[in-house]
Amino acid sequence: MWRLKIGERPSNPLLRSPNGFGREVWEFDPAAGTPEERAEVDRLRQEYTRNRFTRRQCSDLLMRMQYAKQNLHNTNLPAIKIDQDSDVTEETILITLRRALNQYSSLQGPAGHWPGDYGGISFILPLMIFALHVTRSMDEVLSIEHIREICRYIYNMQNEDGGWGTHTLGPSSMFGTCVNYATLRILGEVLDGENDALSKGRSWILSHGSATAAPQWAKIYLSMIGVYDWAGNNAIIPELWMLPHFLPIHPGRFWCFCRMVYMPMAYIYGKKFVGPITTTILEIRNELYNIPYNKINWNKACNSCAKEDLIYEPSWLQSIAMAYLNKFIEPLSNLWPMNKLRERAMSDLMEHIHYEDETSNYVGLCPINKALNMICCWIEKPNSNEFRQHLPRIHDFLWLGEDGMKSKVYVGCHSWETALIVQAFCSTGLTEEFCSTLQKAHQFLKNAQVIENIPDYKSYYRERTKGSWTLSNGENFWPIADTTAEALKAILLLSNIPSELVGDPIKQERLYDAVDCLLSFVNKDGTLSSAECKRTTSWVEFINPSESFRNIIVDYPYPECTSSLIQALVLFRGKHPIYRRDEIDKIIKSGASFIEKVQRKDGSWYGFWAVCFTYATFFAIKGLVAAGRTYRNSLAIRKACNFLLSKQLGTGGWGENYLGCQIEEYVDSGSPHGVNTAQAMLALLYAGQVEQDPAPLYRAAKELINMQMENGEFPQQEIVGNFNSSLFFNYPNYRNLFPIWALGEFRRRLVAKKRLRWVS
Repeated sequence: MWRLKIGERPSNPLLRSPNGFGREVWEFDPAAGTPEERAEVDRLRQEYTRNRFTRRQCSDLLMRMQYAKQNLHNTNLPAIKIDQDSDVTEETILITLRRALNQYSSLQGPAGHWPGDYGGISFILPLMIFALHVTRSMDEVLSIEHIREICRYIYNMQNEDGGWGTHTLGPSSMFGTCVNYATLRILGEVLDGENDALSKGRSWILSHGSATAAPQWAKIYLSMIGVYDWAGNNAIIPELWMLPHFLPIHPGRFWCFCRMVYMPMAYIYGKKFVGPITTTILEIRNELYNIPYNKINWNKACNSCAKEDLIYEPSWLQSIAMAYLNKFIEPLSNLWPMNKLRERAMSDLMEHIHYEDETSNYVGLCPINKALNMICCWIEKPNSNEFRQHLPRIHDFLWLGEDGMKSKVYVGCHSWETALIVQAFCSTGLTEEFCSTLQKAHQFLKNAQVIENIPDYKSYYRERTKGSWTLSNGENFWPIADTTAEALKAILLLSNIPSELVGDPIKQERLYDAVDCLLSFVNKDGTLSSAECKRTTSWVEFINPSESFRNIIVDYPYPECTSSLIQALVLFRGKHPIYRRDEIDKIIKSGASFIEKVQRKDGSWYGFWAVCFTYATFFAIKGLVAAGRTYRNSLAIRKACNFLLSKQLGTGGWGENYLGCQIEEYVDSGSPHGVNTAQAMLALLYAGQVEQDPAPLYRAAKELINMQMENGEFPQQEIVGNFNSSLFFNYPNYRNLFPIWALGEFRRRLVAKKRLRWVS
């Protein structure tokens, strides 16, 4: 059986893991488990596969099986279901919360965070497999059991029409279908009369224009493994990195996720690297196209993209620029003396790639740049020490569920979710009952803070790291701005609780470091972007070459992130009123003005980092309230409440479909979703809806209470994570933390209102 191991330091001397406490690795032990446990695992897998077209997201049942055995959980509190004619009471809310908190505490990992399935994007796992294939290291990293579970996952994610989506919720795309089909073939799956899934996958590709219609990233992936010619790619010019840094189009000014992916892509393109041409690769060449491979017009294929994948269509100016690069600049770059410039550019790129690998402990910013960097290290020197340090880190990204083995979209969201979970627990007023859980979470957040700057960071287009929090456990040293704000909030909230219950507070010096770091991320207008300051102008977005993703060049300011900033600074100011006071006051004021400015006419805010309007409106209202706005003095808050109330379903909940992120309009899913319901409920609570009319909140609370399952958890429904308005993925703990938070906040306000009435 498989076992999830967290924080165990392996004996591999190549693994650089300075803390290791949050590292999540699934390992297979053939001797583990009883026959009954193995039978139950098989049953869960079969049940998932039977229902995969109607319930795409797994519920992490394999992890829950393991934790149920490790962390014995028992509560005598009865499950509650409230019928149509009954009312929600403080007692029913309290029982629901205690059941949820008991069960949820049992899912906390030994490091203090809550592990889980952070998957959903369908082209990450194929890139991992391609990287292992082209570097001839598949057998060293993946066992037969790994490969079996990876294949299981890919087959489970196949759509009914035979294709695969770019993300697991989405319709079939050329990107998703080509790379997942090729992955199965590389892993040993055979296209024959007995494999109907592969046959359907191939038919989908051929009927939608063949792999020549793949978008840019897919073309690069396929070129690396040798099933698409580099001549069919638009140029990715390494020399772009040698432009003067003051130019807005210098890659050092791009959003970090963009520049850190296109950096190794530029190196691989410059080398025109192709992995080993095996018999299987030759077969895939014949299977992905309608005509023989050697007769394809690669020049024409450069600008071919299937309509299913074309989310960001190139502008006429970009098309002209690409044609110029392809026909003139790229050919000249391979001739003397221009090839000397190319060599210098390639050398500079590798210097930056090695810096990223070293400072991130070979985790990388994300799994995409990690896998691409690994390939670059192999190209530069096969089996070098730098390359080999990448290999053990592959396992950090692999996650196992009843649907199979997938790649997480990041190494983890440990700090982000733990910070939110702490706030949810604190909202309940039950912190004394669950102080051991909070103490472990508190220790995790203190351990996860980055306490030093990476060396010479400005030379490599990086920002300050000292005092920050990363999205995960701190090992990759990539600070995330709003994670830093939310972690700071959680730390400050825990400082209000006696230390004998939740552990010693963080040292004041590190608290000031966190504030200094957070303020260093703030844009000139007092707003907050996702990872770094906004470095270039919005018009530079026109050079976005990806075809499949929107808004990837610029790190824009976001209402959600700015809200987190305001909340953190207001909490900090309350405890440390003198420290950098004038600057903090100014940022809070300008941040609130920005949130008001970007509110839509219907009263909502568009969500950039989750689905979608309920999420962003929750953050926006919470930020405005922290800045001093109220229902009575803020038209923005009143309009927001009216918007949310207009979307409440007849059952009392809210349900928002992910398609709203793509069309930028609210799309009702027609059925209640626990996370949407909780976020809308929280927004109304913070806005003061209890004082105006509590009836909608009672209806929402009843919806959440009735959603609670027998074991105390809330159900895993459609995933709600959003990235670039184009990609959707799972936050594994949203299903529990937001309902707990909403019910806890509702109960706290009801109790406060009752006490106020009693005093009066």
